[in-house]
Amino acid sequence: MQSSLVPERPLVISPTLAATIGLEEAVMLHVFSELMAHRPLREKDRFAWLELSQMDLMKALPFWALIDIKRVQKSLQDLGLILIDAETGNRETLCFAINQARPAAPVPATHKITTARIPAAVASAAAPAGVATDAQGATFMPASWQPGEDWIRQCRQQSIPEDFVRQLVPGFVMYWRERAQARFSWGNAFYKFVLREWRQEQTRRGMSELETEMSPQWWPSSDAFVILENSGINPQFIEDAVPEFVLYWRERGAANGAWNTRFIEHIRRQWSKYSSSIEHDTLPRRIGDDWQPSAECYDILHLAEIDEEFARTKVREFVLYWRDTNQVHASWNTRFLQFIKYQWARRLGESSNMSVIDAQDQSIAGKNQQVLGAAFQRFTDRSWAE
Repeated sequence: MQSSLVPERPLVISPTLAATIGLEEAVMLHVFSELMAHRPLREKDRFAWLELSQMDLMKALPFWALIDIKRVQKSLQDLGLILIDAETGNRETLCFAINQARPAAPVPATHKITTARIPAAVASAAAPAGVATDAQGATFMPASWQPGEDWIRQCRQQSIPEDFVRQLVPGFVMYWRERAQARFSWGNAFYKFVLREWRQEQTRRGMSELETEMSPQWWPSSDAFVILENSGINPQFIEDAVPEFVLYWRERGAANGAWNTRFIEHIRRQWSKYSSSIEHDTLPRRIGDDWQPSAECYDILHLAEIDEEFARTKVREFVLYWRDTNQVHASWNTRFLQFIKYQWARRLGESSNMSVIDAQDQSIAGKNQQVLGAAFQRFTDRSWAE
């Protein structure tokens, strides 16, 4: 009595054959043998040929999708166990024969049957003379395909997370199974696919940053810190500026922005202002014990024909005077110039008085006295101490 759980005639598979050529290949070979036993055949070149449409194949092998049928069929061709007639076969029908020739006349050398090189382990009979071989090795995508460890390692070398790579496998397999295309290296195709998806993912992550609001917990990326520190900006200055930057944009309710880029621009502007303020400080302050006039002061005194050594000898006196007065000024260089001009004028005045006496004794008057008098008036400015 036939069981209701087994309504059809079961497939009987040889365990040895399945272990030798593979379970799927053994199943298809057995189905082909059954079909050839119950359907009309066509004799040609010592082989019995059976013509099947794609629909016939799907009915005979309902547990496989069409792409799996093509994949296993290609595997049997590569093993040299079935032959495909290139003259009578087409895209809609398959004209095949099991590669076991009947005793007859030799096959003509011009016959155009295609098959693959037969491995010694599975070749029960050699391919007949004149049969071309197909050693290209292109295969269809199996449903259980997984990338090899070598391809995973290459992805990791491109700084692509392995979790990201694994997540792409199901979509990749489905895509190529639906297209029913054969390839020589699915690993290489997958590697290129992963690289393209990773670039798109990085672009999406960059766009997502543009679409995020400024949060109280926002902090610059490590790349932003490296760029700013390489520009010579103090790291502590950068960290101190973060709360102000966050508060500024949160109060304005900015919905999006390339925050790291904006932060870099903000810090560069603030650092430039800070450096300029340190160099040209206008805040009034007391004079320091070790204060020294700048090089520009001596250049100005040189243009005024005031001796530099004379000016240097007056520095300690100038510092002591203003330290005792305990006053503050924004520019001590200006005060020093006024002080030196006054001191030089006093020295010039003393020498001019002696010149005037000598000139009276020698009855020299006129233009020289006017020049000396004008110089004395110019250097007797007492505003330096006001």
